[in-house]
Amino acid sequence: MIAALVSAQLLVSGAVFAQAAPATLTRDNGAPVGDNQNSQTAGAGGPVLLQDVHLIQKLQRFDRERIPERVVHARGTGAHGSFTVSGDISQYTRAKLFQPGVTTPVFVRFSTVIHGNHSPETLRDPHGFATKFYTSEGNWDLVGNNLPVFFIRDAIKFPDMVHSLKPSPDTNVQDPARVFDFFSHVPEATQMLTRVYSDYGTPRSYREMDGNGVHAYKLIDDKGGYVYVKFHWDSRQGEHNLSGAEIAAVQGRDFNHLSNDLMKAIDRGDYPKWDLYVQILKPDQLDQFDFNPLDATKTWPGVPEVKVGTMTLNRNPANIFQETEQAAFAPANLVPGIEPSEDRLLQGRMFSYADTQLYRVGTNVNQLPINAPKVAVNSNNQDGEHNDGARTGKVNYEPSRIAPKPQSDAARYSALPLEGATQQARIAKTLNFRQAGEFYRSLPANERTSLIANLAGDLGQVRDETTMYTMLSYFHKADADYGTRLAQALKRDVGRVKTLSAALSD
Repeated sequence: MIAALVSAQLLVSGAVFAQAAPATLTRDNGAPVGDNQNSQTAGAGGPVLLQDVHLIQKLQRFDRERIPERVVHARGTGAHGSFTVSGDISQYTRAKLFQPGVTTPVFVRFSTVIHGNHSPETLRDPHGFATKFYTSEGNWDLVGNNLPVFFIRDAIKFPDMVHSLKPSPDTNVQDPARVFDFFSHVPEATQMLTRVYSDYGTPRSYREMDGNGVHAYKLIDDKGGYVYVKFHWDSRQGEHNLSGAEIAAVQGRDFNHLSNDLMKAIDRGDYPKWDLYVQILKPDQLDQFDFNPLDATKTWPGVPEVKVGTMTLNRNPANIFQETEQAAFAPANLVPGIEPSEDRLLQGRMFSYADTQLYRVGTNVNQLPINAPKVAVNSNNQDGEHNDGARTGKVNYEPSRIAPKPQSDAARYSALPLEGATQQARIAKTLNFRQAGEFYRSLPANERTSLIANLAGDLGQVRDETTMYTMLSYFHKADADYGTRLAQALKRDVGRVKTLSAALSD
């Protein structure tokens, strides 16, 4: 019979191809399956037998198919590619991936932030842009968003912020009244709210979206000297977003539009590219600004960008779960020559992101192929769930003469001069509103109108008048036209808004 042949001959377009026989279905222990259509029963009409180990294993594995959903960035898609250095910033950093001409493989995961897995990709949200560089010195994760700033400046407020943006615990529905109740106490969020309620909050495609590291980082040179930098991915496809009317049309047609667009483009060979730029500040330049440059709610206007290289994405995942879903990004994944700055939000993310991956994926998350570095790991970390590492020998400690593990002086952290006392206080130079106004005025007239409509749609659902007028005063403080038009759209007293705005200090 044809089915019993080891191979069959297929005639396709005049050519003959050999087709290998399909592999036999097995259980997870490798044993072949005899019947995958019928459970074992006690007789023709009897109950199912517990000894049907194939049935039991199928149900056990099905029950455990889902790992815990990411608390944020749950909805996402990813792609493989490479990053090639074309500029020269080697004077600022000893990181080998930034040496001229070096090409480094990468995996990028794009995502929405607040909404859950399988939610429509048309929903308004910041959009994640996380890049894992598989460098010759270990993995470096640049974990950021499409927008260059964030809502808060201190990680201690991150759980509160996310709770306010997530569905209400009593209804399981997102509630603008909760969102603006929280942000009416967080004036530094004015710029981020302005950006996310603009059309930049609804990108047309991941390919047509910039990326930003958001935080300041440090580049470390061979002598331990450092500069502060911000990273920016500039889309060669340009930035294109959806208006309110376009969102409705796209969602009715395809609520997976961001994922589908990226995958289809790569499948047809239309490989998206981004140029990586850095802004650079020397330590003694930080005090020259009338805001704190290490504040994640701020951009660095007027600081020139230097091109570093270009990233190309050219391969879709073969298995979404194993690659995109199990991909674990953390700002704590650093390599020599790159360090965190004193940014308070980044300092918290350094712990939180790595910790959540240990909980979500497992203790040995970095042994999974998508997360494993391309260089050998030689640590004393051991055991834990799902450990398939290959550590051998009797020495699992350091120092040791039996099996020494020397350290690299070149990998030592830079030295930061410190002074003063420990404290719990906000930063000295807040400047909560000015950059929001500058962004508003940079928008074309039609996009300002879109911003007003988008924001009024959600802010109009707030019933607490104190929250309403507080938010309106923030937007008016950013720009008088902005606040006035928004108040008029919501049929609120512009005079009261102006009075509250005048009482605010930037």
